[in-house]
Amino acid sequence: MRQSLIMGNWKMNGSAESAKSLCNAIIEGLNTGDAGIAVCAPYVYLADLQALTADSPLAVGAQNVADQASGAYTGEISATMLKEFGCEYALVGHSERRTYYGDTDESVAARFCQAQAEGVVPVLCIGETLAEREANETFNVVNRQLDAVIEKAGIEALSNAVIAYEPVWAIGTGVTASDDQAQEVHKAIRERIGAKDQAIADKIQILYGGSMKPANAKGLLGMADIDGGLIGGASLDAQSFLDIYHSV
Repeated sequence: MRQSLIMGNWKMNGSAESAKSLCNAIIEGLNTGDAGIAVCAPYVYLADLQALTADSPLAVGAQNVADQASGAYTGEISATMLKEFGCEYALVGHSERRTYYGDTDESVAARFCQAQAEGVVPVLCIGETLAEREANETFNVVNRQLDAVIEKAGIEALSNAVIAYEPVWAIGTGVTASDDQAQEVHKAIRERIGAKDQAIADKIQILYGGSMKPANAKGLLGMADIDGGLIGGASLDAQSFLDIYHSV
């Protein structure tokens, strides 16, 4: 039985004070449920969150990781640095990184490998744009993005990773994939992995990352192949984030 995972992505939001307040409110609202819970915060708040979450079930992650181990890469943050500040997770290939900052399938695969090399669990984000969905390219896009990582890291690498399916057309638009639409893609991703290694396919957590909110969380999380959520806007409100977590 796969453990569910609810993960917040705060993106470029907040202040030092609001980050600490939000983190404390989430911790105070947790129960002893079986689901995992984590927040991916801006780099500059990671030290504060490491201290606040030390004795709690709330894990901390980063929103990106460098595709190199060290060197003359101004502005980048290495996996070694993230590990030093208690990061358990790092997002790789988020659609906003792919769209606005030129992340390619190849660089995402390199980031994935860098995270794993330092014991940080990569959360591989994959998904299609509205144009790609309307052109019936959803599965081709998702398969290409997934295969790029498998080709570089090997199928075994997915035994210590998380996948987040994020339909780009449903991020920040107020539009959400239906339960069945999301399940269809999650199932296809698991089958793609299962064709290479069924044991890994059965184990890997596949999160839904397309505008999950308290109102739709229960239906999405009830699907057989949806193991949790990568939550954007709703993770900036402690009660909304906790409502999603408790929906598990």
